[in-house]
Amino acid sequence: MDSAEKSARQGRRMGASLAFPASIMVLIVMLVPILMLFRYSFNHFDNGMMVEDFTLDSYLKFFGDPYYRDVFLNTVYVAAVCTILSLILGFPVAYFLAKSQSRYKSLFIILLVFPLMVGNVVRAAGWMIILGNAGFVNYFLQLFGFTDQPVQMMYTPFAVIVGTTGVVLPYFILTLQSVLEGIDFSVEEAAQSLGANFFVSFYRVVLPIAAPGVAAGTVLVFILCMNAYATPVLLGGTGITMMAPALYDQITKAANWPFGASLALVLVVATLAMATLSNWFIHRRYVKTMVS
Repeated sequence: MDSAEKSARQGRRMGASLAFPASIMVLIVMLVPILMLFRYSFNHFDNGMMVEDFTLDSYLKFFGDPYYRDVFLNTVYVAAVCTILSLILGFPVAYFLAKSQSRYKSLFIILLVFPLMVGNVVRAAGWMIILGNAGFVNYFLQLFGFTDQPVQMMYTPFAVIVGTTGVVLPYFILTLQSVLEGIDFSVEEAAQSLGANFFVSFYRVVLPIAAPGVAAGTVLVFILCMNAYATPVLLGGTGITMMAPALYDQITKAANWPFGASLALVLVVATLAMATLSNWFIHRRYVKTMVS
């Protein structure tokens, strides 16, 4: 064994030993509560009390009640639409930042990071001012004669989608930008020099190379949207109910820990399954495109 290989093995062992304590803490903090919720979900709820049991009543209630099925479908719908909007709106921005050589690039990134320093409640309050019946949007719609009466935008799925997309969009852009900056854009220029226009070179060259970043960004955004709480509550009101507020109400208001735990487990499993499926699909398309 030469010295370089020995040094590499020592480095790997050192890295593993340094990461081990943090990994154990993450497992304890995340895995233990999930296991507790998993056990609680099989308990029985009787007269406002959780009774130790092993029953599927909570899961049967969820899958058998049309209201909670609609809540789940609403959550998936909002998360999917917000993810697609983030991809459409965020990719051009990330592409611009990755290729930009401007001296103002750092300023652009700071402006992009700045909303992340503001809490979701504050941002939702801002959207309430913009989308309310007396908000900016309705003011300009009436000012230019598009409508005589205020358009109801608050407490609708539209408001939730707009507000949630505004929350998750910076995460997608920053994730994708870091991947795009590692691309050698000379291959795009080479494709254009061989006769491909911008759109062909983008679709055939840039997009396949950026597919891992797209996968990471979409999975992150989808998970955040599926588990959103403050924005759906403040902007959706009673007009739309999503899974996170529904399970919170079951645990804090109804004190129904078994049913709340079952909602949480359904949300976790569904989110991981759909995120894994989308990641697999994007990587499959990426490999297929690169091979062809």
